[in-house]
Amino acid sequence: MKLSGVMPALVTPFDQNNEIDFGAFEKLLTHFREAGVTGWVPNGSTGEYFSLSTEERRDVLQFVKDFANDDEILIAGTNAPATREVIEQTALAKEIGYDNVLLAPPFYTRPTQDELIKHYETVLAEVDVNIVLYSYPAKDGSDISLELMDHFADNPRVIGIKESSGVLQRAIEISSRYDGKIQLISGSDDIALDFMFWGAESWICGPSNFMAKACCDLDRAYKAGKLEEARRIMSALYRAMNILESGKFVQKIKYGCELQGIPVGECRAPLGPLTDEEKADLKAALEPVLAL
Repeated sequence: MKLSGVMPALVTPFDQNNEIDFGAFEKLLTHFREAGVTGWVPNGSTGEYFSLSTEERRDVLQFVKDFANDDEILIAGTNAPATREVIEQTALAKEIGYDNVLLAPPFYTRPTQDELIKHYETVLAEVDVNIVLYSYPAKDGSDISLELMDHFADNPRVIGIKESSGVLQRAIEISSRYDGKIQLISGSDDIALDFMFWGAESWICGPSNFMAKACCDLDRAYKAGKLEEARRIMSALYRAMNILESGKFVQKIKYGCELQGIPVGECRAPLGPLTDEEKADLKAALEPVLAL
């Protein structure tokens, strides 16, 4: 399966009672579609899957599946701390109609690479889905090694890796080493244009929750060969992207949605609110994006 274009790593909107706000969710998805996204990635870390009950995760997956058009890519986040739970979440996603899942290493346990290989093999054996690996060692405490990717390079159901280490050299290595086997997917938002140059044709993008048009314009400009325009857009995006990477990522994404006129509520605990200074910094960084 070939992945292409900008796919938002979706936030999960909450209302004043801290329940999922599906009205706000529909407005958000409609806005994304108008901007030109190519698919949907619900129940990832940006979607606060860690704070959702199993029933809520099911409801989010079903809502997004019902909204999606047939030509839009669907990738479900099915992470959990233990292999058993990952299999349960992945089977749930498959039942609803997701053929692709996004899987980082299980958090907290810090599995070895041999244990992680066994983890992914077990999921593949138990549920008939394609896997997009997710490398974000700063968050998960565990890396996805080249040796692990070597192990799965010839498995047609391991279709790509969302690379969020922030290390461009690693992205170059993945692109060169697994060309035609494991697709490089941009996950380091502040160097997204560099990823495109090194072969990433798709971008699973948290910042597109509130900068969807600019992110899609960047992708379209690069693919059209308009490199100077792509550089100009990336320059406008850079400061906001960089602020997001400095901490409180999900809170800032949700505040960005509010600034764009599509409020999605606050984050669930333990994630707390932004300070006034943090809000002001993000608001100022968004001005060049709005001026595009």
